[in-house]
Amino acid sequence: MKRRLISILVTSVMATSLISACGSAGSTTIGDEATPRSATIADDGKVLNIYCWNEEFKSRITDHYADYEEVDATHGKIGDVSVVWNITPSDDNAYQNNLDATLQKQSEAAADDKVDIFLVEADYALKYVDTDYTVPVADLGITAGDVADQYQYTKDVVTDSNGNLKGLSWQGTPGVLFYNREAAREVLGTDDPDEVQQYVKDWDTFNQTAEKMVDAGYHMTSSVMDSYRVYSNNVTSKWVENGKINIDDNIMRWVEDSKKLYDMGATGTHALWSADWSTGFYPEGKVFCYFGPAWLINFCMAADTEGSIGYQGGWGAATGPQGFFWGGTWICAANGTDNGSLIKDIMLTMTTDESVLKDIVVKDDDFANNKNVMNEMASSSDYSSKILGGQNPLGMYCAGVESIDLSNLSSYDSGCNLDFQTAITNYFEGNATLDEALDLFYQACVERYPELSY
Repeated sequence: MKRRLISILVTSVMATSLISACGSAGSTTIGDEATPRSATIADDGKVLNIYCWNEEFKSRITDHYADYEEVDATHGKIGDVSVVWNITPSDDNAYQNNLDATLQKQSEAAADDKVDIFLVEADYALKYVDTDYTVPVADLGITAGDVADQYQYTKDVVTDSNGNLKGLSWQGTPGVLFYNREAAREVLGTDDPDEVQQYVKDWDTFNQTAEKMVDAGYHMTSSVMDSYRVYSNNVTSKWVENGKINIDDNIMRWVEDSKKLYDMGATGTHALWSADWSTGFYPEGKVFCYFGPAWLINFCMAADTEGSIGYQGGWGAATGPQGFFWGGTWICAANGTDNGSLIKDIMLTMTTDESVLKDIVVKDDDFANNKNVMNEMASSSDYSSKILGGQNPLGMYCAGVESIDLSNLSSYDSGCNLDFQTAITNYFEGNATLDEALDLFYQACVERYPELSY
């Protein structure tokens, strides 16, 4: 008997979400509130409120912003300004829901309660960038010259429809394929990155290698979701075309390939970040590879946990079948902040100071958002990644970052990607036909975005 269809969780955020203001004039309507198209910035703040979804930015500030003094897990000091970290996990859209509700009260909030800095990801950056809740960095006194060495795509992500740059990032997020060196030696006879690349150089070859891995008792990937970003970053059309939901051919290629891999036992359907998905971080998990950028392997794959593959320096990096990027974190200044000069200094220090960026790469195995720094370190024999067994992967990242194409990015990406993956899991697991699963996706998507059709 087939199991009951997996229900689609559609978080209703219509009442509290920030609505994109692309092409509108005058003021931006968000819920029942209208805000003027002018930035309000002051410099007399005593409290700096920072909103984020995890500890990553906090750890970067703690480790690399010299003037920061930690008080406790959620409080710090910068000079005579108190820093308050408001950290709400992203699960079930909780971070965005909390941020949306707080920003809508910004104009009436007491000075010490106002949002000063909040962080966004690429999938939903436009939702905030194209509203007056974000301040152009130019209004903080940051010039085009200040950010001239940053990768262009990192600026494109947070540029509004009027051409205003609304945020900055310290990191670039080109992705590669991280492979289990022990599995590579056992099954492929080598763990050399160039030779392993020949076994994953395109999707047909990747799928053939998956058969070898299954025969040897390994999973090719932990989950079908591991490869989703690689396919979705290489689409030739947007999720929404002329108000109609559109499924790109490369997304359907992911469905076809993933179904075959799932049916042969080469992968599972675990949700990213779940305990089952994470088993491959350890040797006994028997997973050959994960796809991701630098932040994934250094921040999420248990590299600091004794016994993990990363702790033992047991991962390697190869380019993989296609170039892609995943995520990234952007620092935005909230309209109404009373800490303008401090925010400017934080942005410039964390995203343009070359000594700080080099330190982030060395200490955190991250990829910095600076062409000069990355090109220099990519060609240097002084840098290597302990997690990657002494490999220097920066050359791969540098090559990948130049190929990132955001022409098909849209404000619908976050919701459409979530609803599609959730719906199509029914098909992978045999709980629905492909047509039934696609219908579940369309229903969820128009519930989330009532203005769309299919």
